[in-house]
Order: sequence, then structure tokens, then C-alpha cells
Amino acid sequence: MITNPLLSFANHLWQSTLFAAAAGLLALLLHKNQARMRYWLWLSASVKFLIPFSILTDIGDLLGRYAASTTPRLVPAAGFSALEQIGEPFTTPAAQVATPAVHLSYASVIVPLIIAVWAIGFALLVCRWARRWRRMRASVRTASALNLPIGLPVRSSSAFGEPGVFGIFRPVLLLPYGIADCLTTQEMDAIVTHELCHVRRRDNLTMLIHIVVEWLFWFHPLIWWLGARLMEERERACDEEVLRLSDPRAYAEGIIKICELYLASPLACVAGVTGGDLKRRIEAIIANRVALKLNVGRKAVLAAAALTAVAVPITMGIVNAPFVRAQSSADQKQLSGTSGQVMPHENLSFEVASVRPHVPGSPGSTGRSGIQDDPGQIQIENLSLRTLISVAFSVKAQEQLVGPGWLNDLTFDILAKPPAGYKPEQLQYLLRNLLIDRFRLSVHHETKPVRGFALVVAKGGPKLHESTGPRTFHTGRKGLIEGNQWSMSELANVLARSLGQPVTNETDLKGVYDLKLEWTPDPALESPNGPGSDMAADPGPSLFTALQEVGLRLESRKVPSDIVVVDHVERVPTEN
Repeated sequence: MITNPLLSFANHLWQSTLFAAAAGLLALLLHKNQARMRYWLWLSASVKFLIPFSILTDIGDLLGRYAASTTPRLVPAAGFSALEQIGEPFTTPAAQVATPAVHLSYASVIVPLIIAVWAIGFALLVCRWARRWRRMRASVRTASALNLPIGLPVRSSSAFGEPGVFGIFRPVLLLPYGIADCLTTQEMDAIVTHELCHVRRRDNLTMLIHIVVEWLFWFHPLIWWLGARLMEERERACDEEVLRLSDPRAYAEGIIKICELYLASPLACVAGVTGGDLKRRIEAIIANRVALKLNVGRKAVLAAAALTAVAVPITMGIVNAPFVRAQSSADQKQLSGTSGQVMPHENLSFEVASVRPHVPGSPGSTGRSGIQDDPGQIQIENLSLRTLISVAFSVKAQEQLVGPGWLNDLTFDILAKPPAGYKPEQLQYLLRNLLIDRFRLSVHHETKPVRGFALVVAKGGPKLHESTGPRTFHTGRKGLIEGNQWSMSELANVLARSLGQPVTNETDLKGVYDLKLEWTPDPALESPNGPGSDMAADPGPSLFTALQEVGLRLESRKVPSDIVVVDHVERVPTEN
């Protein structure tokens, strides 16, 4: 199973690819306008790979929290839900069943291998660029200085295969040795004007930004395609600037002479004069077509696109901001998981509660994981955030809770004093409100058909005895269910927790029964979060066989299930 960071990274790549596609559509719309506008569109598509939309979503989340303290929480519209699904197609699957150890071992090998391959590619590209940069810098240091009144240093050397600009903050104009003897004054002026345009536009700086993107995302073909588009539009933008000041034919002849006399290969780490598609550039220069300036309509389209790119993720963050304590009654209904009825204990809260990350061997630690409900005190030890949420919302199977993968990684200890008149069945509501307060938890519910089981009466009828004694339950170890006054609904709930999949009661048995089931758990099927923590001491029947012995059976089928989806939860609780 792909870990959550990899899913987030996959979503970031997908979002950046969609952003680049949108930039491409806008560039196509502006194909008759100035090249500098298309250049900035392609550059924004490149920079987007460095800026996840989640940053803007987090800003919206902060704004949403502030707004939620004074106004009702916004309800996501269908359009925003669709946008979220498009923007984040790679999500943790709803069926979060227990993963066999072999799968975990497989993932533990694949993920480091992917990271190692990426690191090798990254290192090779950085080293190649650093080597070229050092070589170019050495050539500049040994080059001869020329006295040209253009406002920046000029160096000449036979090592330079074409005119270009080297450096970001202190640029230097590089000229091949003897170039002034090969070009006319008019041609030379046009070439120098082209290079000065690169300096004014800070093209070396923006080129470095894209190079960093290439290093980080070298595996994505779109990145290299974007680099070609950037170079093409960069040179066209400078061409358009030169044509405003120079003769088109002289400029074109100057570029052709440089290609004939000097150019072996373009200089690395340099904004030169021969980049892009030379044939198309020469044709455009000779034609001297005037690029259109943006009219009001196209300016409005660009402004709307920029506003949408920023506003949509921020708005999503606001809409999905976590619940606050002062919720509307509608929100309480949603949190309670009921259909139109508010549970009676949604306002219950602990009088005092201490929440701390679990530290093995800390003072007071028993070394066990679980919930101890003593009179006047509730002690929760070494339970994951996922388990706490499951208890708070009566989640019976792992696949009924969808949330970030790291929910299993964080475990906490909770020591709390319940309110006066507390009853054990109120624990889930106390815990629910604690999670909302301290972890900023927010959820929503969905009903989906999922893989599960139906508990039905086996052929031959039930072999159960109706209870007459006091109510007792015992699930002391994994593979044992024993007690009196068991209803079939309660049995289905316990089986669901053991199997890690939803189980619905379809027996039509209305009574309560004495029950004892003993079986050997199947680690490939049953969840580690079942009723007990130890395996059966002696080999025994499977769960399905044990149920057959009491006249019941489990049928595998798709069953409607209430899915609790975690919209937001903090990794670190607020202070005690």
C-alpha cells in the first residue's frame, strides 16, 4: 500500500500537471500576443511544481477556523467536492483492511528504492550543472576584457562559442574572440541589444529556477518540455525587443553569421543569442510581425485565471476548516452519525483531561494498550489516533474509517475525570468531544457498499440457548467470545471488530443468548484490532466453523456501511 506522503506527492504532481495544461491553453489563446506573456505563463507552470496547493489550502484552513468561531461553518458545495476529487485523485482507499506482513515488507523495500533512484538522478543532474558552471567560470576569469560602453563588464575569448550573458547578480557579456571583425556595426549592435535584453529580464535567474525544478522533478517528461518552451519564448521575447530598435534583416544576418562562424554547441549556464527554434526565429525576424498587446478582454482572462489559481485552494481550505465547539445543530447531527436525530450526549465533556504522546516506560505506564474505565477516572494508554477516532464514532471495522495514513503512527495516553453521573456507554461521546476540542477533529459520513459479511442463520437453524442469567461478556483473548445475554446485533459488532470488516445482522433473531465461540484466528484475515490481543493457545477451528457449530454463518457480500471520513485532524493536541 502506498504511504500517505507518496499519495500527497502524487496529488501534487497531478495538480501541477493540470496547472501546466491550463497555462498551455492560455498560451495558445495568446499565440499572437507578445512572447513575454507566454514566457511568464510557462514560468508560472514551472514554479508551480515548487509550490504545493496545500500551502494555500492551509491558509484557507486558518481563515476558516477564525471565521468558524463567529459564524456558522460553511457546507461544501457539490462543485467544490468535484474539484477536490479532480485535484486529489490519489487518496487512501476506503478499504483500509489489515495489511499482511509480506505486503508491509514489500512496501518497505519499494519506497526506499524509489527514493534512492530519485536521489541518484538528482545528484547526477546537480553534479553535471556544477561541473559546467565551474568550467564556464574558469573561462570567464581567463578571458580578455573589452571596453564597450554598455553598462556591464564584457569579456572576450576563443572559448566562447557564441555571444551570451553569464552570471545572475553580476552578469558579464561574453563575446567570441574576433566577433567584431566578422559582423557589421549594425549587426553587432543588434546582437548586443539582444544580450542586454536578457540582462534586463533577469533571464539567467529565471532559468536557474527552472533548472532547480528539473533537478527535483527530473523523472517527469513535462518538466523538460516546459524547459524547451521557456527557452523558445525567452528568445522570441528578446527578438521582439530588438526589432523595435534595429533593422530586422541586419539582426537576422548577424544571427546567421554567428551560427556559421562560431557556434559548435550552445554555451551551458548562459543566456545566448542562438537558443530556441532558429528557423522559426529567423522567419519571424524577417517577417517583422508586430506582436499584439493584450486587450482588455485577454487581460481579464489572465487576471481571472490567476485569481482562480489562488482563490480556489484557499476557499477549499475555508470550506473544509475544522469544526469548533460552537457548532450548529446540523453539524452536531452530522458528527453524531444519526439520520435526523441528535444523540443525547453530544455536549458531554471531561471535567479534566490530560492528553500526551505515549512514551514507553514513562511513570504510571502499565506497558499495555487499552482503555481502563475505573470509578472517577478513565485511563487510556498507548492507543493510536485512529483507534481513538474509531472508539469515538463506534467504528466497527477498519475500512469504515478513512483518514490520513499517519493516524496509525501517533499513539497517545489520556488521563481524564468524567463528569458527575457518568455511565460507561457515554465514553464515546466524551472521547468524541475531546478529539474535537484538542485535535480539531472534523469528519463527515458517507454510506457506501463495501466488502463485508452478513451474519445469517445456518442451514438447520440456530443452536443457541436463550439467556436466563445475569449479563456477562468475556473476550479475554483473540479467538474467544463468551458470555450471557448476547444479542445478534452485539455479536455482529464484535465479529466486525475481529474481522476488520463490517458485519450486518440478518438473522432475524430477536432474543438474547448464552454464547461461547472459540476459534483459531487467521492472521491473513482478521484485524489486529480485534477484541483481544493474544492468539489462541491451542489450534482450533476457524471462526466460520465455530459459528457453524452454533447454527450461524457468515456470508461474504457487499454490505451498506456508514463510512466515517476524516476531513481534518491535528497531529499535535492543544495544550493541557
